[in-house]
Amino acid sequence: MRHVDFLADNEVKLLHCGTDYFPALVEAIEAAQYEVYFETYIFAEDETGRRVLSALKGAAQRGVVVRMITDWFGTGHKPANRLQAEVTAAGVEHRIFNPWFRRGVTRTHRKICVVDGQVALVGGININDDMFTDYDHSIALAAPRWDFAVAVRGPLVESIHSEAETQWKRLGHMTIVKRLTLFNEVRKLNKIARQSTMQAGFVVRDNLRNRRTIQRAYLQALGRARKSVLLANPYFAPGRKFRHALAATAQRGVEVVLLIGVGEIWLQDAVAHSFYPKLLEAGVKVVEYRKTQLHAKVAVIDDDWATVGSSNVDGLSLFLNQEANVVIKDAAFARSLRQHIEDAIADGVVIHPQDFEHIGRFRRFGYEVAYIVYRTLMRIFAVGKYT
Repeated sequence: MRHVDFLADNEVKLLHCGTDYFPALVEAIEAAQYEVYFETYIFAEDETGRRVLSALKGAAQRGVVVRMITDWFGTGHKPANRLQAEVTAAGVEHRIFNPWFRRGVTRTHRKICVVDGQVALVGGININDDMFTDYDHSIALAAPRWDFAVAVRGPLVESIHSEAETQWKRLGHMTIVKRLTLFNEVRKLNKIARQSTMQAGFVVRDNLRNRRTIQRAYLQALGRARKSVLLANPYFAPGRKFRHALAATAQRGVEVVLLIGVGEIWLQDAVAHSFYPKLLEAGVKVVEYRKTQLHAKVAVIDDDWATVGSSNVDGLSLFLNQEANVVIKDAAFARSLRQHIEDAIADGVVIHPQDFEHIGRFRRFGYEVAYIVYRTLMRIFAVGKYT
């Protein structure tokens, strides 16, 4: 099982919600001198989108090479086409990821921006207003969407830049020979230089070399956990290995808490509910977050392991879509993220085993059917890899 390659001497800043993220993103783009790589799943036609769009167009108009990727499904067919026409006229190079599912059902769910090879922003935050749902931009939220990203400076930026550059090349017109050459390229990363500085690793999920990289990073960290696991995710539908790892971790005395977003997609909620009884029986604490839309994909394990990224803990993210996470080994960073998660847990609703005693057989049967349907679809789309 391949380990995460950690690099030392990084500065990784936690960005909470769009309040922190969008000013940092715009500032980085506006300071660009020669190059910007930008990739997102959703780019909304709202005030937030216009703000980021203005920065990207402004960079291109002053001579910066701006290369932009948006997902066709996440952004939408017509909005993506309108976006492409507008940014291209301003000098931005723009590519739409997998229009009309021509390359299968895989989506790019990543949120990455790399500026001048010096600063990178990675996380779960799309380009849309915090106060409206990301699945329907007309539905207002009771509170800002709960989400995170990180701003990275240091040696790790080179790895993120290389991945962004490779993604751009993949979506261009390339001969088979060039694609094979790109596939066979192996980036050699420096190992940990010393133990006294912030260490961070960049992990991606694709359907080439990195099919299970993000899940492996989680499983390795769970296997080494000794004190506590806090995991927050909006769409909880992992395969059997991940669920068993969570249960096994709790059964050996580690505190395991799952903070799960609910109320967005009925099928997704039903699938998650089908897992609750066994997880609760194993000693896993399950908390549902209902205050607003939980969109964060974050975790803190023990005192110094944390991850922030785009990957949900479900079949689509772990086995099908393209994702990107940063893993950080640093006590101060872990404490900061832990505090955010603990605050959200305090706002959540704890699920107790007895809560299921009052659920009728019909609803329980519905949960099981939802899981069977979901598992079947994932095994079809992920070619049997949803395990």
